[in-house]
Amino acid sequence: MTPTDTEVSQRRDASQDQDRTPVVSVRGLWKVFGPKAEKVPDSEELRGLSRRELLDRAGCTAAVRDVSFDVSPGEVFVVMGLSGSGKSTLVRCLTRLIEPTAGQVVFEGEDIRDADPKRLRELRRRKFSMVFQHFGLLPHRRVVDNVSYGLEIRGMGKAERTKRALEVVELVGLSGYENSYPDQLSGGMQQRVGLARALAGDPDVLFFDEPFSALDPLIRRDMQNEVIRLHHEVGKTMVFITHDLSEALKLGDRILIMRDGKMVQCGTGDELVGAPADDYVRDFVSEVPRADVLTLKWIMRPAGPDDALDGPELGPDVVVREATRAVLAAEKPAKVVENGKLLGIVGDEEILSVIAGGA
Repeated sequence: MTPTDTEVSQRRDASQDQDRTPVVSVRGLWKVFGPKAEKVPDSEELRGLSRRELLDRAGCTAAVRDVSFDVSPGEVFVVMGLSGSGKSTLVRCLTRLIEPTAGQVVFEGEDIRDADPKRLRELRRRKFSMVFQHFGLLPHRRVVDNVSYGLEIRGMGKAERTKRALEVVELVGLSGYENSYPDQLSGGMQQRVGLARALAGDPDVLFFDEPFSALDPLIRRDMQNEVIRLHHEVGKTMVFITHDLSEALKLGDRILIMRDGKMVQCGTGDELVGAPADDYVRDFVSEVPRADVLTLKWIMRPAGPDDALDGPELGPDVVVREATRAVLAAEKPAKVVENGKLLGIVGDEEILSVIAGGA
């Protein structure tokens, strides 16, 4: 079933109510490719060079430049940008599939850059899992055996791992296909197997690296809805990489926009659309239907002495599209109220200006 905007909002509200101690905390992260790459983060001169200048001067490419952010428990944190922005390199640094050049990647209080190979393997097997664009399924194994593969690597007994695999197969909507082989499944179904495999080990964090970009649009939409549904049911912390703004807005509690390896802006979808940090972000979000993203707090106005205050009450985080019918049907402006406090009012003029403005 496709989640509604209200369900997505409730999911995000629930995640915001949880303990805000970060699960993942990234500080000053750099990944530089090239000779003497380790010198770049420590050099004031080299740090300030553009990508072209750095390549000409030092023969290096800085794929990730001084990036810092936190990911809270239960949050869907989206990293997005165009090709070459550094987003996929970033997520690989978070799991040390690529070794960072400088900075910290603190996972549940532990800087994984200090982890030895044995500890790193343990973290990858038990604490976080990755879902890639290319499914990486084992063609000679049935669905249930692909899903249980990570548990087999852990040394879990066959009966126990099969039981767990069948549970997550049902969770991702693949009941009835347990004994099928990958080449008997559609692309979307194969990606569900990949998702089930990642969930089987009950990791604390799921990392997604553009997992749906190779799928047809309709299947891609179904898989996005599946991620939202699964997050609603199991509440996993997720870091999701994409180049698709609509996908980012649909899935993300917060979105980090990257350009040339740098962090341009990090915020909620309505913050990016309502208060873009610069012209790059403004252009990026220019085609977004504002009524589908902006909330009433962005369009409300202060109540004046002549304004009637007996209209309907709405919360500041209600999306404009959802509020349209109630506001336009009311004879008086709607009151925007939070915790019993009047924040402002929204009338026909404010609603219609957003809708008429389209993107």
